[in-house]
Formats: sequence, C-alpha cells, structure tokens
Amino acid sequence: MTDKRTCPDCGEVIKGRSDKKFCSDLCRNNYNNKLNSDTTNYVRNVNNILRRNRRIIEELAPDDKAKTHKSKLLEKGFDFGYYTNIYKTQKGVLYYFCYEYGYLPLENDFYFLVKRSEKK
Repeated sequence: MTDKRTCPDCGEVIKGRSDKKFCSDLCRNNYNNKLNSDTTNYVRNVNNILRRNRRIIEELAPDDKAKTHKSKLLEKGFDFGYYTNIYKTQKGVLYYFCYEYGYLPLENDFYFLVKRSEKK
C-alpha cells in the first residue's frame, strides 16, 4: 500500500521521488513565501528605515563630517529609533550608527554627523 503524499501548498498528489515535498517549484516557492511573509515584511520595513537614515546622514555630511540640527534630520524623515550599532569611545561618548554613517547627540538638539573610516 502506497502512502498518497500531497503538496502542502496546493493539495495535489505528489509524484516522483519518495522524499519530494512539493509538486512543483512554483508550489515550493509559494509555500515558503507565505511562510516567511510576516518576518520578511518586518525585516524589509526595518531595512528601509535604516537605509533611509543612512542616506540622510550621507546627504547632510558630504565631506564625511558635519553638524546639523535635529529639525533638519526630522524634516528629511530621519527615525532616531533605528540604528545598526552604537560605538562607545574611550571617554564614554556614544555614537549611533546606520551602517558606516553615524551621529553624536550634542547640546541644544544639534548632532555631529560622521562617516566611519574603513578599516584596512
């Protein structure tokens, strides 16, 4: 007696190898896309915010260093809630980075923008 295996995406009977899980590549892709869609959307949205933050700093610091006001960053759509890492200097000063571009909060809502130099 053979066990009738069905495709988890479309429900069709699977023909072929005994370890085959889907009836076609289309069903395999469709199933995995559905399975990962919630996580994928969240990750995509966060990455879009991080890339936008990076672009804003890059635009405002064309010479790899600049000083700007918080209002200028917010006007361009900067989101202070998202960054890729924090760098703490020996003096305990915290820089927040979006990939290789970062910012240092200063007094009176000003920010010092920097580009991290590449380590070779």
